[in-house]
Amino acid sequence: MIQLLSTAIKAALEAGRDILAIYTDPAQDFGIERKADNSPLTLADKASHQRIMQHLEPLGIPVLSEEGRHIPYEERCQWDALWIVDPLDGTKEFIKKNGEFTVNIALLRGGSLRLGVIYVPVLGDLYFSCEGVGARKLNVPCGEEFPSVEKILTDAQPLPLRRRDEAVDGFVVVASRSHMNFETETYIGELRRQHADVRLISSGSSIKMCLVAEGEADAYPRFAPTMEWDTAAGQAIVEGAGFSVQNMETGRPLEYNKENLLNPWFLVE
Repeated sequence: MIQLLSTAIKAALEAGRDILAIYTDPAQDFGIERKADNSPLTLADKASHQRIMQHLEPLGIPVLSEEGRHIPYEERCQWDALWIVDPLDGTKEFIKKNGEFTVNIALLRGGSLRLGVIYVPVLGDLYFSCEGVGARKLNVPCGEEFPSVEKILTDAQPLPLRRRDEAVDGFVVVASRSHMNFETETYIGELRRQHADVRLISSGSSIKMCLVAEGEADAYPRFAPTMEWDTAAGQAIVEGAGFSVQNMETGRPLEYNKENLLNPWFLVE
């Protein structure tokens, strides 16, 4: 499993560097296209996907991503193991140039998330989780030579980085910067009736899940559409840190490689 984690970390770091090269190029217009659902697709999405596949394809484990969403379920359901990948989570944030986008890579085996890697290229924050290792975080600046995976594993700090004290910190809710809606506002309103001091953090992409995992937030409600590749890596990290990602209808963890790849509403806490 450590070898698979090593490959995923290398893939995420190199993909992040490719994304940042496009992001910081003043001559780039990002080559924005529109997908069937009218969501944006950029040159950075494509470059990141290509880089990740260079690392993952030789392993012989199938990859599920937005590019592979049309693979028939009759084929996918036969897979015992698969990578779940979002080469650029937060494309809207990338286009807005607010830095809140990530590279997400997860491994599902036997129906369970076995590892997850999230890299935030602009900040250089690397989050990962793996069986036997737990959830960890390390700052790996994108503009520098990347350290060896062995050094990353040695230097990374266990998550959460801090334990929250509501009396001091208040109750912190993290919400989507681009997908705030009536249902989420209603939920936050209910929290304000339950807690003396409720504070709101707005953020994009899977960074929101990482904020709960590292102890910067108490909850992240997501009452809007997401796909499996948006959440798999984040859920692995959240669970590795001792927290949960619960289906709001069943109270059970989100499931992956379903026939319908759309996630139900969920709560991270």
